[in-house]
Amino acid sequence: MPAAPLTADDLTRISRGYDPSPEKSYSLLAEAYTDPTWHDVERDAIFRRSWQWICHVERVREPGTFVTATVGELPIFIARGHDGHLRGFHNVCKHRAHELLTGSGTTRNVVCPYHAWTYDLDGRLKAARRAEAMPGFDRADHCLDAVQVEEFGGFVYANLDPAAAPLTEQAPDLAAQIAQWAPDVSSLTLAKRLEYRINSNWKNVVDNFLECYHCHIAHPEFVDLVEMTTYDVKTYGIWSSHFADAGEHENSAYDVSTATVRTHAVWWLWPNTCLLRYPGRSNFMVLQILSDGPGRTRETWDFYLEDAEPNAAEIESMRYVDEVLQVQDVAIVESVQRGMSSPAFQQGRIVSNPEDSSLSEHAVHHFHGLVLQAYGDLIRGTS
Repeated sequence: MPAAPLTADDLTRISRGYDPSPEKSYSLLAEAYTDPTWHDVERDAIFRRSWQWICHVERVREPGTFVTATVGELPIFIARGHDGHLRGFHNVCKHRAHELLTGSGTTRNVVCPYHAWTYDLDGRLKAARRAEAMPGFDRADHCLDAVQVEEFGGFVYANLDPAAAPLTEQAPDLAAQIAQWAPDVSSLTLAKRLEYRINSNWKNVVDNFLECYHCHIAHPEFVDLVEMTTYDVKTYGIWSSHFADAGEHENSAYDVSTATVRTHAVWWLWPNTCLLRYPGRSNFMVLQILSDGPGRTRETWDFYLEDAEPNAAEIESMRYVDEVLQVQDVAIVESVQRGMSSPAFQQGRIVSNPEDSSLSEHAVHHFHGLVLQAYGDLIRGTS
């Protein structure tokens, strides 16, 4: 169901304390993290209007390959047509609404498992048993509903909003940075996926990802891995970046003595996609943060490497992410979620430090501004 209608007064209330300047601003109200109303708003205002990460291009590189996904709680699929074009559709049969495809794989046609209505990979209805003999039945009236898809930075993204500008137009500078720092990303292959269920609102997880103000306190191993004096956080239109040099000394996170990638490069793409390239052998990681309810988050963390079988150093680095870094961060955001339910907390002051962005929350403030803008667009009926 669509989110309940909201008013300008609702927007004014939820925006209280936010200032365009991070030096003067407070964080989002705790209500935005705890009230189910805002979860429903975000489904419509954010997840159904933004570019959502789907997969690496390797999964849909060949004609006939497809991948199914859920975006904004709606089922979709992405398929490479026999003409080589990548397309996306709502994964719903136009006859009786059965889901058409499951999982991923290769197919020549899309055949509904309910009544065998058959579609081409370009969405056109090819055959409908017995229906074609009925007066006035025209296959052209029953094509699949398309969704926007785009290949960007070695990955595939989808957007349910037909009016959304292409991702390459919204973030061309991000595409350029990925090409500069990870030119081989499209040739890497999936080596491992980690999944997490977190008792915290998805925005708390994003907030935590976007600042390293907590790193010296919560992540001593990470601080030992990189040169924190080089840690630099910058914000752009719908994304932000974190860069730092790898340390030259033995560290407590994982071995980087033979690393060919010597820069810690991280990008966050509105609203919930985190792209990472850690020190080590050539690699790329995608952390997707998915809302699973007002106080729940589901994360997937995919590791793309030169080979499907990681070497010893890569196994160690993945163990560090899974058994150290994630354990620390999950404990943090779950504690914050509990605190936000207390009457003792409404919102907190943003700490902005232009002199040292490693000790600054300006990227969190940037994210909060985009959230409030999305709320406002929905309430005003714009996109």
